[in-house]
Amino acid sequence: MPSSPILRAPGPLASVAAKFGIMRVDAQGRRTPWHVLRGNSGFRWYFIGSVTSDFGTWLQNSAQVVLAYQLAHSVLAVGLVTFAQFTSPLLLGPFAGVAADRFGGRRTLLATQVVSAVTAAILAGLDFGGLLHVRVLIIGAMVTGLAFTFALPARNVTVQRLVTRDKLKPAFAMDSVSYNLGRAAAPLCTVVMGLAGISFAWAFTVNAASFVTFGAILWGTRMRAAAEPERRSRIWDGFLIAIRDRRILILLLMVAAVTVADDPILVLGPAVAKQLGVSSTLSSWFIAALGAGTVLVSFRRSKHRPTVRLAAIALAALALFMIMFTHAPTMWVAVLAALGAGGSCLIANSVTRAVLADQVGPDKSPAVMAVWAIAWAGSKPVASLLDGELGSRIGPQWTGLILATPALVPITVIVLLLARDLLMQSFRGIRQVVVGL
Repeated sequence: MPSSPILRAPGPLASVAAKFGIMRVDAQGRRTPWHVLRGNSGFRWYFIGSVTSDFGTWLQNSAQVVLAYQLAHSVLAVGLVTFAQFTSPLLLGPFAGVAADRFGGRRTLLATQVVSAVTAAILAGLDFGGLLHVRVLIIGAMVTGLAFTFALPARNVTVQRLVTRDKLKPAFAMDSVSYNLGRAAAPLCTVVMGLAGISFAWAFTVNAASFVTFGAILWGTRMRAAAEPERRSRIWDGFLIAIRDRRILILLLMVAAVTVADDPILVLGPAVAKQLGVSSTLSSWFIAALGAGTVLVSFRRSKHRPTVRLAAIALAALALFMIMFTHAPTMWVAVLAALGAGGSCLIANSVTRAVLADQVGPDKSPAVMAVWAIAWAGSKPVASLLDGELGSRIGPQWTGLILATPALVPITVIVLLLARDLLMQSFRGIRQVVVGL
């Protein structure tokens, strides 16, 4: 295959591009992530199932937040429901990796769909019967969060078994698209349900059906590889691998930085809307725009190879969009910033997951992906608490700036290293000239 002009062209442009990890693929390799669905019926069915399940999950997430407030008339109740759902990855992530390693990604993922479907069905029945209250919502969110925790590393392992190694980046991108399709559409559906007077019990019912659908697809989907080996890993294996390999540790820190940087859109959305002089209920548009940005970027042809430095550039773009969001002068600028943040999230997440999977290999993947789940989902409750505390004390603008800072660290380090190399090259050139004289 012929190489890209940017790779074969001499001079400073190619050098700078290489320094920043902007390594282009050939023209034949420039495809949108959606191409991974062609010619791979297993992954195509997996994607259909995950889209269905993720939409149901976000529909329930959005509905239970509104329902918690309606039942208790308390922001604290909303916070407790959200905290109950997203704390599990932080506490139980390592055990989830052990389960995926011991029982296999597909079987573990199938079990989480069954547990989630039963939980959602019980909540729907209680709501239809007028017996649902906040404490039950919190318990339901906790059980759903547990299932979500064990599903995260299992999804990573399952995706890797459904595609070849060279398709990992687009496959992981499509897994993120699935998650964000639900995040873009479900909140708006919840608003429509509320305005139309439709019981939120139907949101739980739809979610239960979505889990059953995904479970049925997983049951019938054929894996690309041979039967999954049953390994007895330990809960600390992923941490030991990360500590011993600095590259893996950096990737995991970058994953956590993505979650921290995009959190202001979720937590500070109502405050930003109020800051712009509009109703706080319009903050749902920010969440929808975040998901829509991910989906839109998925249609863009991928031109670059997955590298740590490319992920750093995407992280920097996310940080800038987040600063733009919290400092937006108008509602439309805030929505556009959220849209850009969603696209940056897709690139950063898919690139880091692809590089991470390639770095650790299939044998260590379940253990390391359990730590990835902690970095990605487990950092959310911490970021949300920090976001809420800072937002109430110093306002959304300064809070957005502070939470965006970690995402700017990788690109800053790269720029400093690049400047050092340029200085060293200049110094060597001057020395050669002096020696020549």
